[in-house]
Amino acid sequence: MAVASASLASQMSGPKSATSISCPQFSGLRKSFSKFDTSVSFSTSQAFFHSVDSHLRLSSSRKGCRAVVNMSGSGKFFVGGNWKCNGTKDSISKLVSDLNSAQLESDVDVVVAPPFLYIDQVKNSLTDRIEVSAQNCWTGKGGAFTGEISVEQVKDLGCKWVILGHSERRHVIGENDEFIGKKAAYALSQGVGVIACIGELLQEREAGKTFDVCFQQLKAFADAIPSWDNVVIAYEPVWAIGTGKVATPEQAQEVHVAVRDWLTKNVSAEVASKTRIIYGGSVNGSNSSDLAKKEDIDGFLVGGASLKGPEFATIVNSVTSKKIAA
Repeated sequence: MAVASASLASQMSGPKSATSISCPQFSGLRKSFSKFDTSVSFSTSQAFFHSVDSHLRLSSSRKGCRAVVNMSGSGKFFVGGNWKCNGTKDSISKLVSDLNSAQLESDVDVVVAPPFLYIDQVKNSLTDRIEVSAQNCWTGKGGAFTGEISVEQVKDLGCKWVILGHSERRHVIGENDEFIGKKAAYALSQGVGVIACIGELLQEREAGKTFDVCFQQLKAFADAIPSWDNVVIAYEPVWAIGTGKVATPEQAQEVHVAVRDWLTKNVSAEVASKTRIIYGGSVNGSNSSDLAKKEDIDGFLVGGASLKGPEFATIVNSVTSKKIAA
Protein backbone atom coordinates (compact mmCIF):
# COMPACT_ATOMS: atom_id res chain seq x y z
CA MET A 1 0.00 0.00 0.00
CA ALA A 2 2.79 2.38 0.84
CA VAL A 3 4.94 4.23 -1.62
CA ALA A 4 8.20 6.06 -1.06
CA SER A 5 8.00 9.84 -1.09
CA ALA A 6 10.07 11.75 -3.59
CA SER A 7 12.17 14.56 -2.16
CA LEU A 8 10.57 17.96 -2.20
CA ALA A 9 13.90 19.70 -2.47
CA SER A 10 13.12 20.99 -5.92
CA GLN A 11 9.79 22.38 -4.74
CA MET A 12 10.96 24.35 -1.71
CA SER A 13 13.29 27.33 -1.85
CA GLY A 14 15.49 28.93 0.78
CA PRO A 15 18.42 27.93 2.99
CA LYS A 16 18.79 24.38 4.25
CA SER A 17 19.21 25.38 7.87
CA ALA A 18 18.19 22.80 10.44
CA THR A 19 15.99 25.34 12.15
CA SER A 20 14.82 27.69 9.44
CA ILE A 21 13.61 27.34 5.89
CA SER A 22 11.64 29.56 3.56
CA CYS A 23 8.55 27.88 2.09
CA PRO A 24 6.48 30.52 0.30
CA GLN A 25 3.91 28.07 -1.03
CA PHE A 26 2.95 26.94 2.50
CA SER A 27 0.51 29.81 3.00
CA GLY A 28 -1.32 28.20 5.90
CA LEU A 29 1.63 28.82 8.23
CA ARG A 30 1.65 32.59 8.14
CA LYS A 31 -0.38 35.22 9.95
CA SER A 32 -3.98 35.16 8.82
CA PHE A 33 -5.89 36.78 11.67
CA SER A 34 -5.73 39.60 14.21
CA LYS A 35 -3.13 39.63 16.94
CA PHE A 36 -4.19 38.46 20.37
CA ASP A 37 -2.63 38.78 23.79
CA THR A 38 0.12 36.15 23.88
CA SER A 39 0.91 36.68 27.55
CA VAL A 40 -1.74 34.15 28.57
CA SER A 41 -0.12 31.32 30.53
CA PHE A 42 -0.41 27.71 29.52
CA SER A 43 -2.40 27.01 32.69
CA THR A 44 -5.19 29.24 31.40
CA SER A 45 -4.95 28.05 27.82
CA GLN A 46 -8.37 26.45 27.80
CA ALA A 47 -10.08 29.79 28.42
CA PHE A 48 -7.78 31.45 25.92
CA PHE A 49 -8.62 28.99 23.17
CA HIS A 50 -12.32 29.52 23.76
CA SER A 51 -11.86 33.29 23.56
CA VAL A 52 -10.36 33.10 20.08
CA ASP A 53 -12.92 30.63 18.78
CA SER A 54 -14.58 33.07 16.41
CA HIS A 55 -11.28 34.45 15.15
CA LEU A 56 -9.06 31.43 14.53
CA ARG A 57 -8.70 31.10 10.77
CA LEU A 58 -5.76 28.97 9.75
CA SER A 59 -6.52 28.53 6.08
CA SER A 60 -4.62 26.86 3.32
CA SER A 61 -5.41 26.38 -0.33
CA ARG A 62 -2.59 23.95 -1.08
CA LYS A 63 -3.79 20.63 -2.48
CA GLY A 64 -2.14 17.25 -2.57
CA CYS A 65 0.61 17.01 -5.15
CA ARG A 66 -0.26 13.55 -6.52
CA ALA A 67 -3.27 12.08 -8.29
CA VAL A 68 -3.76 9.15 -5.92
CA VAL A 69 -3.73 9.47 -2.17
CA ASN A 70 -1.31 7.06 -0.56
CA MET A 71 1.25 7.02 2.23
CA SER A 72 4.58 8.72 1.72
CA GLY A 73 6.02 6.94 4.73
CA SER A 74 6.87 3.39 3.69
CA GLY A 75 5.68 1.73 6.90
CA LYS A 76 2.18 0.68 7.93
CA PHE A 77 -0.43 3.21 8.97
CA PHE A 78 0.14 3.92 12.69
CA VAL A 79 -2.49 4.91 15.26
CA GLY A 80 -1.61 5.56 18.89
CA GLY A 81 -4.00 6.23 21.75
CA ASN A 82 -2.61 8.45 24.51
CA TRP A 83 -4.82 7.94 27.56
CA LYS A 84 -2.88 10.59 29.51
CA CYS A 85 -3.81 10.90 33.22
CA ASN A 86 -7.24 9.29 32.84
CA GLY A 87 -8.95 6.15 34.03
CA THR A 88 -9.57 3.84 36.95
CA LYS A 89 -9.29 0.07 37.15
CA ASP A 90 -12.99 -0.26 36.33
CA SER A 91 -13.12 2.26 33.46
CA ILE A 92 -9.95 0.86 31.91
CA SER A 93 -11.34 -2.68 32.16
CA LYS A 94 -14.38 -1.51 30.18
CA LEU A 95 -12.20 0.28 27.60
CA VAL A 96 -10.01 -2.79 27.13
CA SER A 97 -13.13 -4.92 26.67
CA ASP A 98 -14.35 -2.56 23.95
CA LEU A 99 -10.98 -2.65 22.21
CA ASN A 100 -10.80 -6.43 22.37
CA SER A 101 -14.15 -6.73 20.64
CA ALA A 102 -13.44 -4.09 17.97
CA GLN A 103 -12.96 -5.06 14.34
CA LEU A 104 -9.71 -3.39 13.29
CA GLU A 105 -8.22 -3.17 9.81
CA SER A 106 -5.21 -5.47 9.56
CA ASP A 107 -2.82 -3.07 7.83
CA VAL A 108 -2.47 -0.71 10.82
CA ASP A 109 -0.03 -0.67 13.73
CA VAL A 110 -2.18 0.10 16.80
CA VAL A 111 -0.70 1.23 20.12
CA VAL A 112 -2.26 2.48 23.37
CA ALA A 113 -0.52 4.34 26.19
CA PRO A 114 -2.22 3.86 29.58
CA PRO A 115 -1.16 5.66 32.76
CA PHE A 116 1.84 3.93 34.32
CA LEU A 117 -0.25 2.50 37.18
CA TYR A 118 -2.41 0.53 34.75
CA ILE A 119 0.14 -0.70 32.21
CA ASP A 120 0.30 -4.16 33.78
CA GLN A 121 -3.50 -4.44 33.91
CA VAL A 122 -3.80 -3.43 30.27
CA LYS A 123 -0.95 -5.62 29.06
CA ASN A 124 -2.41 -8.67 30.78
CA SER A 125 -5.95 -8.18 29.43
CA LEU A 126 -5.59 -6.48 26.04
CA THR A 127 -5.53 -8.41 22.79
CA ASP A 128 -2.09 -8.98 21.27
CA ARG A 129 -3.37 -7.14 18.20
CA ILE A 130 -2.73 -3.86 20.06
CA GLU A 131 0.69 -2.96 21.46
CA VAL A 132 1.24 -1.03 24.68
CA SER A 133 3.27 2.16 25.10
CA ALA A 134 4.52 4.15 28.06
CA GLN A 135 3.72 7.85 28.22
CA ASN A 136 7.20 8.87 29.38
CA CYS A 137 10.53 7.51 30.60
CA TRP A 138 13.76 8.56 32.27
CA THR A 139 16.96 9.57 30.46
CA GLY A 140 18.94 6.53 31.53
CA LYS A 141 19.08 3.48 33.74
CA GLY A 142 17.00 3.51 36.92
CA GLY A 143 18.33 4.46 40.33
CA ALA A 144 17.78 7.24 42.86
CA PHE A 145 15.28 9.19 40.76
CA THR A 146 12.14 9.47 42.86
CA GLY A 147 8.95 9.38 40.83
CA GLU A 148 10.62 8.46 37.55
CA ILE A 149 10.11 5.35 35.42
CA SER A 150 13.02 3.69 33.64
CA VAL A 151 12.99 2.21 30.17
CA GLU A 152 14.02 -1.10 31.68
CA GLN A 153 10.88 -1.05 33.85
CA VAL A 154 8.49 -0.31 30.99
CA LYS A 155 10.17 -3.05 28.95
CA ASP A 156 9.70 -5.42 31.87
CA LEU A 157 5.96 -4.75 31.67
CA GLY A 158 5.93 -5.48 27.94
CA CYS A 159 5.86 -1.96 26.51
CA LYS A 160 7.32 -1.65 23.01
CA TRP A 161 6.91 2.12 22.66
CA VAL A 162 7.23 5.34 24.63
CA ILE A 163 5.77 8.78 23.88
CA LEU A 164 8.41 11.51 24.22
CA GLY A 165 8.32 15.27 23.67
CA HIS A 166 4.56 15.64 24.11
CA SER A 167 3.59 19.29 24.48
CA GLU A 168 2.26 18.70 27.99
CA ARG A 169 5.71 17.48 29.01
CA ARG A 170 7.34 20.42 27.26
CA HIS A 171 5.07 23.26 28.33
CA VAL A 172 3.57 22.08 31.63
CA ILE A 173 6.42 20.03 33.09
CA GLY A 174 9.16 22.13 31.50
CA GLU A 175 11.20 19.55 29.59
CA ASN A 176 13.53 21.11 27.00
CA ASP A 177 14.63 19.82 23.61
CA GLU A 178 17.99 18.47 24.78
CA PHE A 179 16.46 16.57 27.70
CA ILE A 180 13.84 15.00 25.43
CA GLY A 181 16.55 14.02 22.94
CA LYS A 182 18.47 12.21 25.70
CA LYS A 183 15.36 10.27 26.65
CA ALA A 184 14.79 9.25 23.05
CA ALA A 185 18.38 8.11 22.59
CA TYR A 186 18.32 5.94 25.69
CA ALA A 187 14.93 4.41 24.91
CA LEU A 188 16.07 3.46 21.41
CA SER A 189 19.32 2.03 22.77
CA GLN A 190 17.23 -0.33 24.90
CA GLY A 191 15.06 -1.45 22.00
CA VAL A 192 11.97 0.63 22.80
CA GLY A 193 10.38 2.56 19.94
CA VAL A 194 9.85 6.29 20.26
CA ILE A 195 6.78 8.31 19.31
CA ALA A 196 8.58 11.65 18.96
CA CYS A 197 6.21 14.60 19.36
CA ILE A 198 6.72 18.03 17.84
CA GLY A 199 4.44 21.03 17.44
CA GLU A 200 3.99 24.77 17.84
CA LEU A 201 2.06 26.94 20.28
CA LEU A 202 -0.74 29.18 19.03
CA GLN A 203 1.35 32.35 19.36
CA GLU A 204 4.17 30.69 17.44
CA ARG A 205 1.82 29.85 14.58
CA GLU A 206 0.44 33.40 14.67
CA ALA A 207 3.98 34.70 14.33
CA GLY A 208 4.70 32.45 11.33
CA LYS A 209 7.19 30.31 13.29
CA THR A 210 5.62 26.89 12.80
CA PHE A 211 8.49 25.56 10.68
CA ASP A 212 11.16 27.08 12.92
CA VAL A 213 9.70 25.46 16.03
CA CYS A 214 9.10 22.06 14.46
CA PHE A 215 12.52 21.93 12.83
CA GLN A 216 14.27 22.94 16.07
CA GLN A 217 12.48 20.13 17.91
CA LEU A 218 13.33 17.69 15.12
CA LYS A 219 16.98 18.72 15.23
CA ALA A 220 17.15 17.89 18.95
CA PHE A 221 15.99 14.36 18.18
CA ALA A 222 18.33 14.07 15.18
CA ASP A 223 21.33 15.27 17.21
CA ALA A 224 20.74 12.64 19.90
CA ILE A 225 19.45 9.44 18.33
CA PRO A 226 21.67 6.92 16.55
CA SER A 227 18.99 5.67 14.16
CA TRP A 228 15.46 6.51 13.00
CA ASP A 229 14.54 2.87 12.41
CA ASN A 230 12.18 2.67 15.39
CA VAL A 231 10.89 6.25 15.46
CA VAL A 232 7.45 7.62 14.57
CA ILE A 233 7.13 11.41 14.38
CA ALA A 234 3.89 12.88 15.75
CA TYR A 235 3.08 16.42 14.61
CA GLU A 236 0.74 17.88 17.23
CA PRO A 237 0.03 21.61 16.99
CA VAL A 238 -0.41 22.63 20.63
CA TRP A 239 -3.35 24.88 19.81
CA ALA A 240 -5.25 21.81 18.59
CA ILE A 241 -4.66 19.47 21.54
CA GLY A 242 -7.76 19.03 23.66
CA THR A 243 -9.29 22.26 22.39
CA GLY A 244 -11.61 20.97 19.70
CA LYS A 245 -9.55 22.94 17.16
CA VAL A 246 -8.31 20.69 14.40
CA ALA A 247 -5.86 21.58 11.66
CA THR A 248 -7.55 21.20 8.30
CA PRO A 249 -6.27 18.28 6.23
CA GLU A 250 -4.41 20.79 4.04
CA GLN A 251 -2.78 22.50 7.04
CA ALA A 252 -1.65 19.20 8.52
CA GLN A 253 -0.42 17.93 5.16
CA GLU A 254 1.73 20.98 4.48
CA VAL A 255 3.54 20.61 7.80
CA HIS A 256 4.01 16.88 7.26
CA VAL A 257 5.48 17.57 3.80
CA ALA A 258 7.86 20.12 5.31
CA VAL A 259 8.92 17.69 8.05
CA ARG A 260 9.59 14.97 5.49
CA ASP A 261 11.64 17.38 3.41
CA TRP A 262 13.61 18.44 6.50
CA LEU A 263 14.48 14.78 7.07
CA THR A 264 15.58 14.48 3.44
CA LYS A 265 17.89 17.46 3.69
CA ASN A 266 19.20 16.99 7.22
CA VAL A 267 19.18 13.21 7.79
CA SER A 268 18.75 11.23 4.57
CA ALA A 269 16.31 10.56 1.77
CA GLU A 270 15.96 6.99 3.02
CA VAL A 271 14.93 8.11 6.51
CA ALA A 272 12.52 10.63 5.02
CA SER A 273 10.91 7.89 2.98
CA LYS A 274 10.71 5.29 5.76
CA THR A 275 9.70 7.43 8.73
CA ARG A 276 6.01 7.60 9.52
CA ILE A 277 4.69 11.08 10.32
CA ILE A 278 1.40 10.99 12.19
CA TYR A 279 -0.97 13.80 13.17
CA GLY A 280 -2.38 14.58 16.62
CA GLY A 281 -4.70 17.31 17.83
CA SER A 282 -8.42 16.73 18.53
CA VAL A 283 -8.57 13.80 16.10
CA ASN A 284 -11.93 12.01 16.33
CA GLY A 285 -14.14 9.60 14.46
CA SER A 286 -15.65 12.40 12.39
CA ASN A 287 -12.50 14.04 11.03
CA SER A 288 -10.02 11.14 10.86
CA SER A 289 -11.14 9.96 7.43
CA ASP A 290 -10.54 13.31 5.72
CA LEU A 291 -7.18 13.72 7.46
CA ALA A 292 -6.13 10.18 6.53
CA LYS A 293 -6.64 10.89 2.84
CA LYS A 294 -3.59 13.15 2.80
CA GLU A 295 -0.51 11.42 1.44
CA ASP A 296 1.94 12.49 4.12
CA ILE A 297 -0.38 11.78 7.07
CA ASP A 298 0.68 8.27 8.00
CA GLY A 299 -1.61 7.86 10.99
CA PHE A 300 -2.66 9.56 14.22
CA LEU A 301 -1.81 10.10 17.86
CA VAL A 302 -5.21 10.31 19.54
CA GLY A 303 -6.06 11.84 22.91
CA GLY A 304 -9.62 12.04 24.24
CA ALA A 305 -11.17 9.91 21.51
CA SER A 306 -8.85 7.03 22.41
CA LEU A 307 -10.78 6.66 25.69
CA LYS A 308 -13.84 5.57 23.69
CA GLY A 309 -13.29 2.12 22.24
CA PRO A 310 -15.72 2.25 19.30
CA GLU A 311 -14.59 5.73 18.24
CA PHE A 312 -10.92 4.77 18.49
CA ALA A 313 -11.68 1.77 16.25
CA THR A 314 -13.24 4.16 13.71
CA ILE A 315 -10.06 6.22 13.70
CA VAL A 316 -7.91 3.11 13.24
CA ASN A 317 -10.09 2.01 10.34
CA SER A 318 -9.77 5.37 8.61
CA VAL A 319 -6.78 3.77 6.89
CA THR A 320 -9.29 2.72 4.21
CA SER A 321 -9.37 6.37 3.10
CA LYS A 322 -5.87 5.88 1.73
CA LYS A 323 -7.39 3.91 -1.13
CA ILE A 324 -9.57 6.79 -2.31
CA ALA A 325 -8.47 8.78 -5.36
CA ALA A 326 -7.82 12.47 -4.79
